[in-house]
This record gives sequence, structure tokens and C-alpha cells, in this order.
Amino acid sequence: MEEVSAADQLESIKSWQSTIKKLENAFAQMTQKGTNITLVKKRLNASHIGLAVLENAWSQKPHLYSHEDITEAGKILSGLVSSVEHSYAKSKAGSPQQTLLERRLKALNLAVQAIDGLSAK
Repeated sequence: MEEVSAADQLESIKSWQSTIKKLENAFAQMTQKGTNITLVKKRLNASHIGLAVLENAWSQKPHLYSHEDITEAGKILSGLVSSVEHSYAKSKAGSPQQTLLERRLKALNLAVQAIDGLSAK
């Protein structure tokens, strides 16, 4: 995995925490409405794993995820990259939304890179 500055690490951790909170809220609302939660549930789990893998890589914080869970999360998170890139491309230059998407994309790519590094072992 590439060297990442402490500032970028903190920014990525915060981005993951924000993403997880957003997905948890979506999960709760969709559960209440009785709509299909399969996709949100998979993305939420993959996001938890992505955050855990980064915290493990940067702070040696242990996690309890299996190799199979990590590999599956990597596939899900890799699939999200193009969606975030598309939203980023459509966002207004210099807008808060663009900044948020830029940070989310960076955090997403770092998590995928960390997962790929673990999967190669």
C-alpha cells in the first residue's frame, strides 16, 4: 500500500465514518418503509470492512473479518468507484459536494488498495 500522510489518513477515516452513518440512516429508513435493503446492507457491511482494513493498515487496530468477507467487500467497494467518479464528474467545481465526493473517492480507493494488498497475501 502506498504511503499516506497522517492528514490524509484522518480525512479518509472521517470520510468512512460519514459514509457508514449515511448508510446506517438509509438502512433504518428503508427497513421502516419495508423496501428492499439487500444492496444497502451489503454496502454498509463492505464499508465497515473497508474502514477496519484501513485502521488495521495504519494503526494496527485488529479486526475480526474473515479473508472471504474482506475479499467480498473489496468487490463491492471496487464496484462503487465508478458510481462515485460519475457523481464527482457531474458535481459543480469547488462545491462542498465535490469536496465530499473527492474525499469519499480517495478513501474508497485507499480501502480497495488495502484490501487488494491483504487479498494478495
